[in-house]
Amino acid sequence: MKKGYWVCIYDKIYSEEKLKQYAIKAKSAVEKFSGKFLVRGGKSRTNDGINSPRVIVVEFIDYNTAINCYDSTEYKEAHDILNKYAIRHHQIVEGD
Repeated sequence: MKKGYWVCIYDKIYSEEKLKQYAIKAKSAVEKFSGKFLVRGGKSRTNDGINSPRVIVVEFIDYNTAINCYDSTEYKEAHDILNKYAIRHHQIVEGD
């Protein structure tokens, strides 16, 4: 069975404080669905495209679990905190 991943590339962050609040709630939702953070910020080098201030990659046991986590009430509460305080590209992808 192939794993599911969240890949989130931030374009702009308008409030570090809201980002911290979001991260606490999002982490709880991700853990409820047995997600594992593979990348959470840290050093990065942009080779093509936008220069992102933050990149996140989360691994789930499968694609459907990644979707279920994103669509969950717990994650929606986290997502609502970040609304209007960041611009990002969030995708759910299947991979090995």
